[in-house]
Amino acid sequence: MKKCFNARERALAHIQDLHAYVPGEQPQGEGWVKLNTNENPYPPSPNVVDAAGAEVQLLRKYPEPQSIQLRDAIGQRFGFDSSHVIIGNGSDNILDLITRCFVGEPGAGHTVPSYSLYPVVTGMSGQSLSDVEFDRSMRLDVDAIVSTEAKVFFLTNPNAPTGVAFDLSEIESVLKAFDGLLVVDEAYIDFGGSSAVSLLNNYENLIIVRTFSKSYSLAGMRVGFALASPGIIGMLDRVRDAYNLDRVAQATALAAFKDEAYFEEQRQRVIATRERVRQKLDQLGWFTYPSAANFLFTEARTASGASGAAVAESLFDYLKSKKILIRYFPSHPLTCAFIRVSIGTDAEMEVFLTAVESWLKNA
Repeated sequence: MKKCFNARERALAHIQDLHAYVPGEQPQGEGWVKLNTNENPYPPSPNVVDAAGAEVQLLRKYPEPQSIQLRDAIGQRFGFDSSHVIIGNGSDNILDLITRCFVGEPGAGHTVPSYSLYPVVTGMSGQSLSDVEFDRSMRLDVDAIVSTEAKVFFLTNPNAPTGVAFDLSEIESVLKAFDGLLVVDEAYIDFGGSSAVSLLNNYENLIIVRTFSKSYSLAGMRVGFALASPGIIGMLDRVRDAYNLDRVAQATALAAFKDEAYFEEQRQRVIATRERVRQKLDQLGWFTYPSAANFLFTEARTASGASGAAVAESLFDYLKSKKILIRYFPSHPLTCAFIRVSIGTDAEMEVFLTAVESWLKNA
C-alpha cells in the first residue's frame, strides 16, 4: 500500500502561506522577440568565453569558497578592500542572506511597486513586510520609510518596474533617520542614476546590492555582489553556503568585470536605444517614466486616447500574439495601465514599435 505524506500540512506554517516568486515567461521555440526580463541584448565580453573554457578543465575540483579574486577586484574598483565585499549566487541570493541575518520583529519594509522577490525572501524567513506605497509622482517618502521601524528596508534604485532613479540626497535622508539596515538594490544602476557607494564610508547601516545579470550580460551565470561595512559582510558570510558560486561563474564574472572598455561600449548602446525608443513613445502621446534602467515603463494609449488596465492588457496580448514578449503588472493601481519593455537591439525595438503601430490601427 502506498504511504501518503501530506507535504503541505507538514511544512512550516509560514511556508504553507508563501507564494513563490514568478519570473518572466521563458518562451519555447524560435522566433520570439524577448523584451520581458530585462536581459542585456548583447553578449558578454569575448574574454568570458576563454575564462569559462579554462575552468571547465577543472570542474572536478571545488571552487574557491569565498570568490576571493572577484571580491578583491570589486573592492579595488570601488575603493575598498575585500572585507567590504560579498559575492552571491545572483543578487537574489544576497537578498536572502540579508533577510536571514538581519530581519526580525517587526519585519522588513519595501516600496511598492518594486522588486517582487522582497515579499518572497521575507516570507521564507517567516517575517512580515511593510509596504510604503508610491503614488504616480514616484517621490520617495522618507518619513513613511522611517515610520515602518523595519529591521531592514529594501529600496530599488533605479526603481523597478518604473525605471525612476532617486537622488542621493533622498537616500542619505533615509540613512540619517532610519535605525534599521537600508538595502539599496542597484541592479540597474549602470544604466543611469547615482550610486550610493559614496555614502558607505559615512553610514554603517547601508548595504548596496548589485548584479552581473544586466549590464554585464551574465544573467545565465547567476552572479551578484554586495558592498557594506566589514561587520555586515562578516555576518552575511556566516550564513552563506560554503561554495555558493561555482568556479565557472567566478571566472566569467571576473573576466567581464575587468573588460571595462567592452562594458562601457555595450552600456552606451543600450542607453542610446532606450532614449530613441522613449522619443518614439513620446511622439505617440504616451506617458513614459524617465528611465535610468534598461527598460521603459509606459502608459499605452489607443489612437483615440483611451488608457487604462484594459488597454494595457490588450496591447500585451496583441504583442504576445505577434511573438513579442513584454511585461504587464495588473495587480497594482499604479502599474495596471502600463507595460514594461526591456531594451533589446535596435532591430528588436523596431519590431516592437512596428507591432505597436499595427495595434493602434486595430485597438
